Amino acid sequence: MQDKIGKVIEDIEKCDTKFVRLQFVDIHGTPKNMAIPLVRPDDIEDIIKDGLLFDGSSIEGFADINNSDLVIKPDPDTFSSLPWRPDEKGVCRFICDIYWPEGKPYEGDPRYILKKTLEKVEKLGYEYNVGPEPEFFIVDMDEEGNVYPHDEGVYFDVEPVDQGTNMRRELVLGLEELNFDVEVSHHEVGPGQHEIDFKFDHALKTADAVITFKQAIKAIADNLGSMVTFMPKPFFGVNGSGMHCHQSLFKDGKNVFYDPDGENQLSEEALYFTGGLLKHSKALSAIVAPSVNSYKRLVPGYEAPVYIAYGMKNRSTLVRIPASRGNGTRVEFRCPDPSCNPYLAFAAMLEAGMDGINNKIHPGEPTEIDVFELSPEELAPMGIDTLPSSLWEAYHALEKDEVVKSSLGDHVYTQFMDLKRKEWDDYRIQVFQYELEKYLQI
Repeated sequence: MQDKIGKVIEDIEKCDTKFVRLQFVDIHGTPKNMAIPLVRPDDIEDIIKDGLLFDGSSIEGFADINNSDLVIKPDPDTFSSLPWRPDEKGVCRFICDIYWPEGKPYEGDPRYILKKTLEKVEKLGYEYNVGPEPEFFIVDMDEEGNVYPHDEGVYFDVEPVDQGTNMRRELVLGLEELNFDVEVSHHEVGPGQHEIDFKFDHALKTADAVITFKQAIKAIADNLGSMVTFMPKPFFGVNGSGMHCHQSLFKDGKNVFYDPDGENQLSEEALYFTGGLLKHSKALSAIVAPSVNSYKRLVPGYEAPVYIAYGMKNRSTLVRIPASRGNGTRVEFRCPDPSCNPYLAFAAMLEAGMDGINNKIHPGEPTEIDVFELSPEELAPMGIDTLPSSLWEAYHALEKDEVVKSSLGDHVYTQFMDLKRKEWDDYRIQVFQYELEKYLQI
Protein backbone atom coordinates (compact mmCIF):
# COMPACT_ATOMS: atom_id res chain seq x y z
CA MET A 1 0.00 0.00 0.00
CA GLN A 2 2.79 2.45 0.88
CA ASP A 3 4.33 1.99 -2.58
CA LYS A 4 0.98 2.77 -4.20
CA ILE A 5 0.56 5.89 -2.07
CA GLY A 6 4.07 7.02 -3.02
CA LYS A 7 3.22 6.59 -6.72
CA VAL A 8 -0.01 8.57 -6.29
CA ILE A 9 1.85 11.45 -4.58
CA GLU A 10 4.39 11.46 -7.40
CA ASP A 11 1.60 11.58 -10.02
CA ILE A 12 -0.19 14.40 -8.17
CA GLU A 13 3.02 16.47 -8.21
CA LYS A 14 3.63 15.71 -11.88
CA CYS A 15 0.07 16.69 -12.89
CA ASP A 16 0.01 19.93 -10.84
CA THR A 17 -3.11 18.63 -9.08
CA LYS A 18 -4.96 20.96 -6.71
CA PHE A 19 -8.30 19.17 -6.29
CA VAL A 20 -9.01 15.51 -5.51
CA ARG A 21 -12.41 14.09 -6.32
CA LEU A 22 -13.54 11.15 -4.22
CA GLN A 23 -16.07 9.36 -6.39
CA PHE A 24 -18.59 6.56 -5.83
CA VAL A 25 -21.98 5.65 -7.29
CA ASP A 26 -25.51 5.44 -5.95
CA ILE A 27 -27.78 2.43 -6.45
CA HIS A 28 -28.56 3.53 -10.04
CA GLY A 29 -24.87 3.78 -10.97
CA THR A 30 -24.99 7.60 -11.02
CA PRO A 31 -21.57 9.06 -10.11
CA LYS A 32 -21.36 11.08 -6.90
CA ASN A 33 -18.29 12.86 -5.59
CA MET A 34 -16.79 15.32 -3.16
CA ALA A 35 -13.79 17.51 -4.06
CA ILE A 36 -10.93 18.00 -1.59
CA PRO A 37 -8.45 20.89 -2.14
CA LEU A 38 -4.87 19.75 -1.51
CA VAL A 39 -2.44 22.04 0.32
CA ARG A 40 0.44 19.61 -0.30
CA PRO A 41 0.52 16.47 -2.49
CA ASP A 42 1.23 14.23 0.51
CA ASP A 43 -2.05 15.32 2.13
CA ILE A 44 -3.57 12.48 0.11
CA GLU A 45 -1.84 9.85 2.29
CA ASP A 46 -4.13 10.39 5.31
CA ILE A 47 -7.22 10.43 3.07
CA ILE A 48 -6.27 7.07 1.50
CA LYS A 49 -5.45 5.48 4.85
CA ASP A 50 -8.25 6.88 7.01
CA GLY A 51 -10.95 7.95 4.57
CA LEU A 52 -13.46 10.73 5.19
CA LEU A 53 -16.71 10.66 7.12
CA PHE A 54 -19.85 11.69 5.20
CA ASP A 55 -23.64 11.63 5.47
CA GLY A 56 -25.09 8.84 3.32
CA SER A 57 -28.77 9.56 3.99
CA SER A 58 -29.26 11.73 0.89
CA ILE A 59 -27.70 9.18 -1.51
CA GLU A 60 -30.45 7.15 -3.22
CA GLY A 61 -30.44 3.54 -2.08
CA PHE A 62 -27.93 4.19 0.73
CA ALA A 63 -28.38 4.75 4.48
CA ASP A 64 -31.38 5.70 6.64
CA ILE A 65 -31.32 9.14 8.21
CA ASN A 66 -31.04 7.65 11.72
CA ASN A 67 -27.92 5.62 10.82
CA SER A 68 -26.25 7.59 8.05
CA ASP A 69 -22.60 8.11 9.04
CA LEU A 70 -20.38 6.42 6.46
CA VAL A 71 -16.70 6.54 5.52
CA ILE A 72 -15.42 6.99 1.97
CA LYS A 73 -11.96 5.54 1.18
CA PRO A 74 -10.10 6.02 -2.13
CA ASP A 75 -8.83 2.99 -4.02
CA PRO A 76 -5.28 4.08 -5.01
CA ASP A 77 -5.38 1.81 -8.09
CA THR A 78 -8.10 4.04 -9.60
CA PHE A 79 -6.16 7.34 -9.58
CA SER A 80 -6.45 9.38 -12.77
CA SER A 81 -6.34 13.04 -13.74
CA LEU A 82 -9.43 14.41 -15.50
CA PRO A 83 -8.61 15.65 -19.02
CA TRP A 84 -11.80 17.72 -19.32
CA ARG A 85 -10.84 19.90 -16.32
CA PRO A 86 -8.24 22.74 -16.42
CA ASP A 87 -4.57 21.69 -16.75
CA GLU A 88 -3.34 24.32 -14.30
CA LYS A 89 -4.19 23.39 -10.71
CA GLY A 90 -5.91 20.38 -12.19
CA VAL A 91 -8.29 17.76 -10.87
CA CYS A 92 -7.64 14.09 -10.18
CA ARG A 93 -10.11 11.39 -9.23
CA PHE A 94 -10.23 8.24 -7.15
CA ILE A 95 -13.01 5.67 -7.24
CA CYS A 96 -13.81 4.87 -3.64
CA ASP A 97 -15.19 2.15 -1.42
CA ILE A 98 -17.73 2.86 1.31
CA TYR A 99 -17.40 1.59 4.89
CA TRP A 100 -19.19 1.82 8.20
CA PRO A 101 -17.27 4.00 10.71
CA GLU A 102 -16.11 0.85 12.55
CA GLY A 103 -14.36 -0.33 9.36
CA LYS A 104 -16.79 -2.92 7.97
CA PRO A 105 -17.65 -2.67 4.24
CA TYR A 106 -21.00 -0.94 3.72
CA GLU A 107 -23.46 -3.46 2.26
CA GLY A 108 -25.30 -0.75 0.31
CA ASP A 109 -22.22 0.14 -1.76
CA PRO A 110 -22.69 -1.24 -5.32
CA ARG A 111 -18.92 -1.61 -5.75
CA TYR A 112 -18.82 -3.81 -2.63
CA ILE A 113 -21.61 -6.00 -4.07
CA LEU A 114 -19.42 -6.81 -7.08
CA LYS A 115 -16.24 -7.24 -5.00
CA LYS A 116 -18.03 -9.68 -2.69
CA THR A 117 -19.26 -11.78 -5.65
CA LEU A 118 -15.83 -11.77 -7.28
CA GLU A 119 -14.20 -12.95 -4.04
CA LYS A 120 -16.49 -16.00 -4.05
CA VAL A 121 -15.43 -17.13 -7.53
CA GLU A 122 -11.79 -16.19 -6.97
CA LYS A 123 -11.72 -18.65 -4.06
CA LEU A 124 -12.59 -21.29 -6.66
CA GLY A 125 -9.63 -20.14 -8.76
CA TYR A 126 -11.61 -18.20 -11.38
CA GLU A 127 -11.09 -14.71 -12.76
CA TYR A 128 -14.19 -13.12 -14.28
CA ASN A 129 -13.63 -10.82 -17.25
CA VAL A 130 -16.15 -8.56 -18.97
CA GLY A 131 -15.92 -6.61 -22.22
CA PRO A 132 -18.90 -4.21 -22.61
CA GLU A 133 -20.01 -2.39 -25.77
CA PRO A 134 -21.83 0.75 -24.58
CA GLU A 135 -23.72 2.62 -27.30
CA PHE A 136 -24.85 6.23 -27.00
CA PHE A 137 -26.53 9.05 -28.92
CA ILE A 138 -25.10 12.49 -29.60
CA VAL A 139 -28.11 14.82 -29.52
CA ASP A 140 -28.93 18.49 -29.93
CA MET A 141 -31.72 20.57 -28.43
CA ASP A 142 -33.67 23.45 -29.98
CA GLU A 143 -34.94 26.57 -28.19
CA GLU A 144 -38.22 24.86 -27.31
CA GLY A 145 -36.37 22.02 -25.59
CA ASN A 146 -37.03 19.45 -28.34
CA VAL A 147 -34.26 16.86 -28.59
CA TYR A 148 -33.14 15.50 -31.97
CA PRO A 149 -30.20 13.38 -33.26
CA HIS A 150 -26.93 15.17 -34.04
CA ASP A 151 -26.83 13.65 -37.56
CA GLU A 152 -28.66 11.34 -39.96
CA GLY A 153 -25.83 8.83 -40.35
CA VAL A 154 -26.28 5.07 -40.17
CA TYR A 155 -23.99 2.10 -39.49
CA PHE A 156 -20.30 2.71 -40.31
CA ASP A 157 -21.05 5.92 -42.24
CA VAL A 158 -18.32 8.49 -42.93
CA GLU A 159 -18.38 12.27 -43.07
CA PRO A 160 -20.17 14.39 -44.15
CA VAL A 161 -23.17 12.12 -43.40
CA ASP A 162 -21.55 11.10 -40.12
CA GLN A 163 -21.26 14.39 -38.24
CA GLY A 164 -19.72 12.69 -35.21
CA THR A 165 -16.23 11.92 -36.53
CA ASN A 166 -14.51 14.92 -34.92
CA MET A 167 -16.35 14.40 -31.65
CA ARG A 168 -15.49 10.68 -31.55
CA ARG A 169 -11.86 11.65 -32.22
CA GLU A 170 -11.87 13.98 -29.19
CA LEU A 171 -13.66 11.39 -27.11
CA VAL A 172 -11.12 8.68 -27.98
CA LEU A 173 -8.17 11.01 -27.23
CA GLY A 174 -9.73 11.92 -23.89
CA LEU A 175 -10.36 8.26 -23.04
CA GLU A 176 -6.75 7.39 -23.91
CA GLU A 177 -5.59 10.07 -21.45
CA LEU A 178 -7.60 8.11 -18.87
CA ASN A 179 -5.66 4.95 -19.86
CA PHE A 180 -8.47 3.32 -21.81
CA ASP A 181 -7.40 0.71 -24.35
CA VAL A 182 -9.83 1.79 -27.09
CA GLU A 183 -10.37 -0.91 -29.72
CA VAL A 184 -12.70 0.77 -32.21
CA SER A 185 -15.08 3.71 -32.66
CA HIS A 186 -17.77 4.08 -35.31
CA HIS A 187 -21.23 5.36 -36.17
CA GLU A 188 -24.00 2.98 -35.14
CA VAL A 189 -27.28 2.05 -36.85
CA GLY A 190 -29.46 4.87 -35.51
CA PRO A 191 -29.21 8.55 -36.51
CA GLY A 192 -26.87 10.27 -34.06
CA GLN A 193 -25.93 6.90 -32.52
CA HIS A 194 -22.31 5.91 -31.87
CA GLU A 195 -20.19 3.22 -30.27
CA ILE A 196 -16.71 3.24 -28.74
CA ASP A 197 -15.46 -0.17 -27.58
CA PHE A 198 -12.67 -0.82 -25.11
CA LYS A 199 -10.86 -4.04 -24.33
CA PHE A 200 -12.19 -6.61 -21.88
CA ASP A 201 -10.65 -6.76 -18.41
CA HIS A 202 -11.21 -7.98 -14.87
CA ALA A 203 -14.85 -7.27 -13.97
CA LEU A 204 -14.15 -4.76 -11.17
CA LYS A 205 -11.76 -2.77 -13.32
CA THR A 206 -14.27 -2.90 -16.19
CA ALA A 207 -17.16 -1.71 -14.00
CA ASP A 208 -15.00 1.21 -12.83
CA ALA A 209 -14.17 1.87 -16.48
CA VAL A 210 -17.84 1.91 -17.56
CA ILE A 211 -18.64 4.58 -14.96
CA THR A 212 -15.57 6.60 -16.01
CA PHE A 213 -16.40 6.08 -19.70
CA LYS A 214 -19.92 7.47 -19.36
CA GLN A 215 -18.85 10.38 -17.18
CA ALA A 216 -15.92 11.29 -19.45
CA ILE A 217 -17.92 11.14 -22.67
CA LYS A 218 -20.72 13.31 -21.29
CA ALA A 219 -18.24 15.87 -19.90
CA ILE A 220 -16.08 16.03 -23.06
CA ALA A 221 -19.17 16.33 -25.30
CA ASP A 222 -20.52 19.11 -23.08
CA ASN A 223 -17.24 21.01 -23.46
CA LEU A 224 -17.69 20.67 -27.25
CA GLY A 225 -21.20 22.13 -27.08
CA SER A 226 -23.15 18.89 -27.55
CA MET A 227 -25.00 16.42 -25.37
CA VAL A 228 -24.53 12.67 -25.04
CA THR A 229 -27.26 10.41 -23.73
CA PHE A 230 -27.05 6.78 -22.61
CA MET A 231 -30.84 6.58 -22.52
CA PRO A 232 -31.70 3.17 -24.03
CA LYS A 233 -34.40 4.43 -26.44
CA PRO A 234 -34.42 8.21 -26.93
CA PHE A 235 -36.22 8.15 -30.29
CA PHE A 236 -39.24 6.22 -31.54
CA GLY A 237 -38.84 4.15 -34.68
CA VAL A 238 -35.05 3.68 -34.61
CA ASN A 239 -32.66 1.29 -32.86
CA GLY A 240 -31.99 1.85 -29.18
CA SER A 241 -28.67 1.75 -27.34
CA GLY A 242 -27.49 -1.49 -25.78
CA MET A 243 -24.42 -2.50 -23.81
CA HIS A 244 -23.70 -6.05 -24.94
CA CYS A 245 -21.48 -7.73 -22.34
CA HIS A 246 -18.84 -10.28 -23.43
CA GLN A 247 -17.99 -12.54 -20.48
CA SER A 248 -15.31 -15.14 -19.84
CA LEU A 249 -13.81 -17.09 -16.95
CA PHE A 250 -10.06 -17.64 -16.67
CA LYS A 251 -8.15 -20.05 -14.44
CA ASP A 252 -4.35 -20.11 -14.22
CA GLY A 253 -4.15 -17.72 -17.16
CA LYS A 254 -6.28 -19.92 -19.45
CA ASN A 255 -9.80 -19.33 -20.68
CA VAL A 256 -11.96 -22.12 -19.20
CA PHE A 257 -14.67 -21.52 -21.79
CA TYR A 258 -12.35 -22.88 -24.49
CA ASP A 259 -12.03 -26.61 -25.14
CA PRO A 260 -10.29 -27.51 -28.42
CA ASP A 261 -11.93 -30.95 -28.30
CA GLY A 262 -15.43 -29.75 -27.40
CA GLU A 263 -18.27 -29.21 -29.85
CA ASN A 264 -17.73 -25.79 -31.43
CA GLN A 265 -14.53 -25.75 -29.30
CA LEU A 266 -16.60 -24.84 -26.24
CA SER A 267 -16.09 -26.30 -22.79
CA GLU A 268 -18.88 -27.64 -20.59
CA GLU A 269 -18.32 -24.61 -18.34
CA ALA A 270 -19.09 -22.28 -21.26
CA LEU A 271 -22.33 -24.11 -22.01
CA TYR A 272 -23.39 -24.32 -18.37
CA PHE A 273 -22.59 -20.61 -17.84
CA THR A 274 -24.79 -19.88 -20.87
CA GLY A 275 -27.51 -22.08 -19.40
CA GLY A 276 -27.40 -20.06 -16.18
CA LEU A 277 -27.73 -16.77 -18.03
CA LEU A 278 -30.71 -18.08 -19.99
CA LYS A 279 -32.43 -19.58 -16.94
CA HIS A 280 -32.17 -16.35 -14.95
CA SER A 281 -32.54 -13.91 -17.85
CA LYS A 282 -35.99 -12.64 -16.89
CA ALA A 283 -34.85 -11.66 -13.41
CA LEU A 284 -31.52 -10.35 -14.74
CA SER A 285 -33.39 -7.99 -17.06
CA ALA A 286 -34.60 -5.96 -14.04
CA ILE A 287 -30.97 -5.19 -13.19
CA VAL A 288 -29.28 -4.99 -16.60
CA ALA A 289 -32.21 -3.16 -18.28
CA PRO A 290 -33.38 -1.25 -15.21
CA SER A 291 -35.53 1.63 -16.47
CA VAL A 292 -39.03 2.04 -17.87
CA ASN A 293 -37.37 3.23 -21.07
CA SER A 294 -35.25 0.05 -21.32
CA TYR A 295 -38.31 -1.90 -22.44
CA LYS A 296 -38.95 0.50 -25.33
CA ARG A 297 -35.63 -0.84 -26.67
CA LEU A 298 -36.37 -4.52 -25.98
CA VAL A 299 -39.02 -4.91 -28.70
CA PRO A 300 -38.97 -6.96 -31.92
CA GLY A 301 -37.82 -5.27 -35.10
CA TYR A 302 -34.84 -3.20 -33.96
CA GLU A 303 -32.09 -5.83 -33.57
CA ALA A 304 -32.63 -5.90 -29.80
CA PRO A 305 -32.62 -9.33 -28.11
CA VAL A 306 -36.11 -10.36 -27.06
CA TYR A 307 -36.01 -14.16 -27.37
CA ILE A 308 -34.46 -16.34 -24.66
CA ALA A 309 -32.17 -18.54 -26.74
CA TYR A 310 -28.50 -18.77 -27.69
CA GLY A 311 -26.59 -19.20 -30.92
CA MET A 312 -23.03 -19.45 -32.18
CA LYS A 313 -23.08 -16.44 -34.49
CA ASN A 314 -26.75 -15.56 -34.26
CA ARG A 315 -27.36 -11.91 -33.40
CA SER A 316 -31.10 -12.45 -33.06
CA THR A 317 -30.69 -14.49 -29.84
CA LEU A 318 -30.27 -13.25 -26.28
CA VAL A 319 -26.88 -14.96 -25.90
CA ARG A 320 -24.36 -15.16 -28.73
CA ILE A 321 -21.04 -17.01 -28.71
CA PRO A 322 -18.74 -15.17 -31.16
CA ALA A 323 -16.48 -17.03 -33.54
CA SER A 324 -13.09 -16.32 -31.94
CA ARG A 325 -11.64 -19.15 -29.85
CA GLY A 326 -8.65 -19.78 -27.57
CA ASN A 327 -8.31 -17.05 -24.94
CA GLY A 328 -10.81 -15.01 -26.96
CA THR A 329 -13.67 -17.45 -26.29
CA ARG A 330 -16.53 -15.60 -24.65
CA VAL A 331 -20.26 -15.52 -24.06
CA GLU A 332 -22.06 -12.35 -25.17
CA PHE A 333 -25.15 -11.37 -23.17
CA ARG A 334 -27.08 -8.92 -25.32
CA CYS A 335 -29.94 -7.46 -23.26
CA PRO A 336 -27.99 -5.09 -20.94
CA ASP A 337 -28.21 -1.42 -21.77
CA PRO A 338 -25.94 1.47 -20.72
CA SER A 339 -28.43 2.84 -18.17
CA CYS A 340 -27.61 -0.06 -15.82
CA ASN A 341 -25.35 0.08 -12.78
CA PRO A 342 -22.38 -2.02 -14.01
CA TYR A 343 -21.39 -3.14 -10.50
CA LEU A 344 -24.81 -4.68 -9.87
CA ALA A 345 -25.19 -5.93 -13.45
CA PHE A 346 -21.84 -7.76 -13.49
CA ALA A 347 -22.44 -9.26 -10.03
CA ALA A 348 -25.87 -10.55 -11.06
CA MET A 349 -24.65 -11.95 -14.40
CA LEU A 350 -21.78 -13.73 -12.67
CA GLU A 351 -24.05 -15.28 -10.04
CA ALA A 352 -26.43 -16.47 -12.77
CA GLY A 353 -23.61 -17.95 -14.83
CA MET A 354 -22.03 -19.65 -11.82
CA ASP A 355 -25.40 -21.14 -10.88
CA GLY A 356 -25.37 -22.65 -14.35
CA ILE A 357 -21.91 -24.14 -13.78
CA ASN A 358 -22.62 -25.34 -10.23
CA ASN A 359 -25.90 -27.02 -11.21
CA LYS A 360 -24.86 -28.08 -14.73
CA ILE A 361 -27.68 -26.20 -16.44
CA HIS A 362 -27.31 -27.12 -20.10
CA PRO A 363 -28.71 -24.55 -22.55
CA GLY A 364 -29.79 -27.16 -25.10
CA GLU A 365 -29.02 -26.95 -28.78
CA PRO A 366 -28.03 -23.58 -30.26
CA THR A 367 -30.59 -21.68 -32.32
CA GLU A 368 -29.09 -20.74 -35.68
CA ILE A 369 -32.14 -19.33 -37.46
CA ASP A 370 -33.27 -15.70 -37.40
CA VAL A 371 -35.80 -15.78 -34.56
CA PHE A 372 -36.80 -12.18 -35.37
CA GLU A 373 -38.60 -13.61 -38.40
CA LEU A 374 -40.65 -16.20 -36.47
CA SER A 375 -44.16 -15.73 -35.09
CA PRO A 376 -45.07 -16.60 -31.47
CA GLU A 377 -46.86 -19.70 -32.83
CA GLU A 378 -43.62 -20.82 -34.51
CA LEU A 379 -41.49 -20.08 -31.43
CA ALA A 380 -43.66 -21.94 -28.92
CA PRO A 381 -42.88 -25.51 -30.15
CA MET A 382 -39.17 -24.62 -30.06
CA GLY A 383 -39.44 -23.77 -26.36
CA ILE A 384 -38.24 -20.19 -26.94
CA ASP A 385 -39.66 -17.78 -24.38
CA THR A 386 -39.38 -13.98 -24.38
CA LEU A 387 -37.88 -11.43 -22.02
CA PRO A 388 -40.18 -9.24 -19.91
CA SER A 389 -41.89 -6.57 -21.97
CA SER A 390 -42.01 -3.99 -19.17
CA LEU A 391 -40.23 -2.98 -15.99
CA TRP A 392 -43.28 -4.26 -14.09
CA GLU A 393 -42.81 -7.78 -15.51
CA ALA A 394 -39.05 -7.62 -14.92
CA TYR A 395 -39.15 -6.71 -11.25
CA HIS A 396 -41.83 -9.35 -10.61
CA ALA A 397 -39.48 -11.90 -12.22
CA LEU A 398 -36.72 -10.68 -9.91
CA GLU A 399 -38.96 -11.19 -6.87
CA LYS A 400 -39.17 -14.91 -7.71
CA ASP A 401 -35.49 -15.56 -8.49
CA GLU A 402 -33.49 -16.36 -5.35
CA VAL A 403 -30.14 -16.58 -7.18
CA VAL A 404 -30.33 -13.11 -8.71
CA LYS A 405 -31.87 -11.62 -5.55
CA SER A 406 -29.01 -12.98 -3.45
CA SER A 407 -26.46 -11.38 -5.78
CA LEU A 408 -27.66 -7.96 -4.62
CA GLY A 409 -27.74 -8.70 -0.89
CA ASP A 410 -30.73 -7.89 1.32
CA HIS A 411 -30.08 -4.15 1.65
CA VAL A 412 -29.60 -3.39 -2.05
CA TYR A 413 -32.39 -5.75 -3.13
CA THR A 414 -34.91 -4.07 -0.79
CA GLN A 415 -33.86 -0.56 -1.83
CA PHE A 416 -33.77 -1.49 -5.53
CA MET A 417 -37.26 -3.01 -5.48
CA ASP A 418 -38.73 -0.02 -3.63
CA LEU A 419 -37.28 2.34 -6.23
CA LYS A 420 -38.42 0.22 -9.20
CA ARG A 421 -41.99 -0.02 -7.87
CA LYS A 422 -42.08 3.76 -7.45
CA GLU A 423 -40.62 4.28 -10.93
CA TRP A 424 -43.28 2.04 -12.49
CA ASP A 425 -46.12 3.66 -10.51
CA ASP A 426 -44.93 7.12 -11.51
CA TYR A 427 -44.78 6.06 -15.17
CA ARG A 428 -48.12 4.26 -15.35
CA ILE A 429 -50.16 7.26 -14.11
CA GLN A 430 -48.70 9.67 -16.69
CA VAL A 431 -50.77 10.82 -19.66
CA PHE A 432 -48.70 11.08 -22.86
CA GLN A 433 -49.20 12.98 -26.09
CA TYR A 434 -49.81 9.66 -27.86
CA GLU A 435 -52.86 9.06 -25.67
CA LEU A 436 -54.26 12.53 -26.29
CA GLU A 437 -53.93 12.10 -30.05
CA LYS A 438 -55.50 8.63 -29.97
CA TYR A 439 -58.27 9.07 -27.41
CA LEU A 440 -59.15 12.77 -27.10
CA GLN A 441 -62.07 12.46 -29.55
CA ILE A 442 -63.33 9.19 -28.11
